[in-house]
Amino acid sequence: MKKITALALMAAVLIALTSTQGIAQYKDEYTISTVLPTPFPWGEAAERWADLVAERSDGKINFKVYPNAELVSGNQTREFPALRAGVIDFAIGSTINWSPQVPELNLFSLPFLMPDYQAIDALTNGEAGEMVFEAVRNKGVVPLAWGENGFRELSNSKGVITKPSDLEGMKIRVVGSPLFEDTFNALGANPTQMSWADAKPALSTGAVDGQENPLSVFNIANIHEVGQTYLTRWHYMADPLIFAANRNIWANFSPDDKAMIEQAAIDAGLWEIEGSRAAVPTLRETIEGHGVTVTELSDAQRAAFREATMSVYEKWTPMIGEALVETAREAIANR
Repeated sequence: MKKITALALMAAVLIALTSTQGIAQYKDEYTISTVLPTPFPWGEAAERWADLVAERSDGKINFKVYPNAELVSGNQTREFPALRAGVIDFAIGSTINWSPQVPELNLFSLPFLMPDYQAIDALTNGEAGEMVFEAVRNKGVVPLAWGENGFRELSNSKGVITKPSDLEGMKIRVVGSPLFEDTFNALGANPTQMSWADAKPALSTGAVDGQENPLSVFNIANIHEVGQTYLTRWHYMADPLIFAANRNIWANFSPDDKAMIEQAAIDAGLWEIEGSRAAVPTLRETIEGHGVTVTELSDAQRAAFREATMSVYEKWTPMIGEALVETAREAIANR
């Protein structure tokens, strides 16, 4: 009888140990990486996500936002590899910055593909968006929701730009993406890759003539102060943001907590998208108040720029994926 009791006790202990090992052990704090801090919409989205998760988990799950890509020493192109490797737990990343590791993300950088917000939504909320998310998953990162960095507009210190020939020979600071170089080369400009830390001094001294960024960045960073007195709203590309998690970190959460964190990301993304779009008229008015000449391109003028950059599509479509590009074009045409 004692032997049976001892065996039963040992079995109970083994079951308890096995059950304990199966229980997810949550960290006291999880990291979120972003490139821009508050008051930029990008940083606000991260803070919103962290607040929603803390609130909906009753303080059980806590996120801390690390802006300025500080978890990767400020090198934003290293953010995706760090997220995949587990150096970063969560991130809200730019499709531009993550495109070296996920070529499909270059879809959103194709010049003049998305003429308006409805076109962006047609991609992110449709089959093309799911194809992009699947590509991210295949690289070892779990995508959760979309945000938005906005349309990237063109500013310069030389004059009004309404046609491709206006860019001839103009030195334009661009982000570190070969696709951006190809786009501005196709337009006859002289694209120059440099960090933002180097860009503002270069703009101030005239080492470069112009740059491209969303209106929120132009305004908050006071780009008008470095000689950028002409701004063309040409909507040449948009930069959706992706809320994402490290795969191993994500696997450690319970199904209920996964659902909560993902819904919090969706809600934070929608809040950020709505707010950033609603702010555009005020941003334009503020920028014009600083003495900047703002030019809106007509559909016909944008078509001329699109035609001038068709070589970019010929080169990049095979790298992005012909099926994805065609799905995106159909979604935009049917929006």
